[in-house]
Amino acid sequence: MDHHRLQIRPAERGDLGALLDLYRHLDPEDARPTPGQAAAILERFLRYPGSVILLGEVDGRPACSCTLVVIPNLTRGGRPYGLIENVVTDATFRQRGYGRALLDAATDAAWRQDCYKVMLMTGSKTPATLAFYAGAGFEPSKTGFQKRRLPVRKEP
Repeated sequence: MDHHRLQIRPAERGDLGALLDLYRHLDPEDARPTPGQAAAILERFLRYPGSVILLGEVDGRPACSCTLVVIPNLTRGGRPYGLIENVVTDATFRQRGYGRALLDAATDAAWRQDCYKVMLMTGSKTPATLAFYAGAGFEPSKTGFQKRRLPVRKEP
């Protein structure tokens, strides 16, 4: 594992193109927002308190990313919870420990925001993907339900 080469930082406005390119590794067929739409969405996200899009770089090249949204909460003593979404690693950087390091960084960011839990969902049924999340400390302890307006992403 050479995750010591990975530098993780909050994504900034100038990273928008790199993020959109990374998301192609989630689903190459996914509709991409126009540059104007993407810039407006990122601006809105950057104003969302406590939340962050983390970008992992190796030798200055975008390697992985995930989004952490911190959600206010009126239960659990008023402590918020974190939701991790859009976990992605560029295919050329996989199997090096970068994804796990990224999820650890997202979890640490959630703990600094006093979240009482961090959760994520995956639509994947691939054993390696499920083992990856379990190996990163996430346990399948709840049942998830969703209503969708877009179809489920196809697995390779």
